[in-house]
Amino acid sequence: MKTKIALILPLIMASPVLAQDTPPPPVEKVKYSPYPTKSFPNQVFFGDTHLHTSYSTDAGMVGNIRGPEDAYKLARGGVITSSFGLKVKLSRPLDFLVITDHAENLGLAPAIAESNAGLLKNPWGKDIHDKVKAGDLTGAFDMWIKQVNASDDKLKGSGMERSYWHRETAAAEKYNEPGLFTALIGFEWTSMPDGNNLHRNIIFRDNKDKADKITPISSYDTVDPEKLWDWMEKYEDETGGKMLAIPHNGNMSNGLMFDDVTLTSKKPLDLDYVKRRARWEPLFEVTQIKGDSEAHPALSPNDEFADFYTWDTGTLGAATTTPEMWPREYAREALKRGLAYENKLGVNPFKFGMIGSSDSHTSISTTAENNFFGKVSMTEPSANPRYRFNEVIVARTNPDETKKVRHFRAASNALAAVWSRENTRTALWDAMKRKETYATTGTRLKVRVFAGWGFAKTDLDRSDFAEYGYDNGVPMGGDLSDASNGKVPGFLVRAIRDADGANLDRIQIIKGWLDEDGKTHEKIFDVAVSDEREIDTDGHCKTPVGNTVNVKEASYTNAIGEPYLAAFWKDPEFDAKQKAFYYVRAIEIPTPSWLAFDAKVFGAKVPEGGKTILQERAYTSPIWYTPKS
Repeated sequence: MKTKIALILPLIMASPVLAQDTPPPPVEKVKYSPYPTKSFPNQVFFGDTHLHTSYSTDAGMVGNIRGPEDAYKLARGGVITSSFGLKVKLSRPLDFLVITDHAENLGLAPAIAESNAGLLKNPWGKDIHDKVKAGDLTGAFDMWIKQVNASDDKLKGSGMERSYWHRETAAAEKYNEPGLFTALIGFEWTSMPDGNNLHRNIIFRDNKDKADKITPISSYDTVDPEKLWDWMEKYEDETGGKMLAIPHNGNMSNGLMFDDVTLTSKKPLDLDYVKRRARWEPLFEVTQIKGDSEAHPALSPNDEFADFYTWDTGTLGAATTTPEMWPREYAREALKRGLAYENKLGVNPFKFGMIGSSDSHTSISTTAENNFFGKVSMTEPSANPRYRFNEVIVARTNPDETKKVRHFRAASNALAAVWSRENTRTALWDAMKRKETYATTGTRLKVRVFAGWGFAKTDLDRSDFAEYGYDNGVPMGGDLSDASNGKVPGFLVRAIRDADGANLDRIQIIKGWLDEDGKTHEKIFDVAVSDEREIDTDGHCKTPVGNTVNVKEASYTNAIGEPYLAAFWKDPEFDAKQKAFYYVRAIEIPTPSWLAFDAKVFGAKVPEGGKTILQERAYTSPIWYTPKS
């Protein structure tokens, strides 16, 4: 031992000298690490761009007592207690969250709870406060709804919205941690003319310092999207900041979301309108709790997967939706009609990417089927199905009982997936703006797609797959042109199942195009299927993947399907003269729905028509092809 110490001691004592004697690096520096210069998006981040807390009056006055801080704590992986006393945690934290509380009387419910001095100075505010404190919750909520429907803001000038907006942005700053978790600042502008859903979520690229320079625009100010765009433009001009708007729930709009005329003037869409819509609304929320708006079975009769949580009977008001409205409500139809508008006006107003998000009003962003906390707090998990199953979510005031949509038809949806280099506000917002996003119905399956003119099947196996894709093609949300010399676009697609989820059934490419006569078309191509099933010459696999779901046990197995699917596909019907778009739909094997889990946990009887088995899926943003002029 003494000998070893004697040998080591001189080395320790001599180390500074040795460090000083170390030769300098060579003049010609060696470039070893490849990553400092890389900038292409190499990670997918999952989050929710549409969550409501108690600051939204239609949440806070119907039982939600959890504010923004609770929502962020849960999203970051913490345990919170729900409004009705249940412990809740996500299986995995979210990467980002946008709290989009309604701008209309933002913070009214917590202001009542804390007997806010500013609220009590306002006569209407004191009246609604006193009703709540006296236990007349229904009367108070009806009082609020009445003024909202009349566009008569009784709290105007009280400063309430600004006060609670500053609290909201402060919470976002507190929980935003660049690189680890992103709290994007946002709110919901809740336009609802005659109960028809024209809601938009407004997402800021900016921090609190700029966001606090405004008070969110509300439907009291206007219900017209064109006025919203004016307001957004003014914000950018005055602050140097940036924002975008995400429309949602086209299926609740009674044909207004993608209408052929403007809302107020009822004039046909002109060049100014389509340019502004394309600028301010790069994304569409295609799926959420209140149904799926990707496609409708009546509009896409050849699509066996089109009927997924289809809510098509009514709106948030008393109106009944009719079939002639559907083409102006669903994403695929809008994408097709956008090609026709581009052909006519030179700009495509419906050139949007796809995302999904929850629209939960519980402060709880849970989208897993076995952890679904409902649309509103009164529909939290419970052995009493009165609210959980039977609460009317849509068409509450419709006189036709058959048009009302009850909570048992709710989807445990959805998530926004964003391809980005970094998990920061600026990086995620920029990815949303360029449409490098996709929607999932709640799972975290990973999907990549690139399109280009020189790809080959062997490129699927490249170790530098993503970098090669960016260098030689375009990703989801991108554009192709110049199909000269007989070129045909090739697509590289990869899909990997959720690490904790179900195997994949298939990958599909949905194509829409505009022919020489100005008519739109669509076709669905199965490009990769599991279990060695065959794809016929018409591009369709007619053999179902199978079903391992045990509804009674709310279980399934991954004995069918594949954990990974990939495809190289070239459009066999490509016409270089025709405008077109292509997007990927990846579909999982059947799994049990939240109703199956409720039946197992509580012994509840599933209502007739309730879905106990589903096939989760993802929809990517399209890639557009435009002939070179």
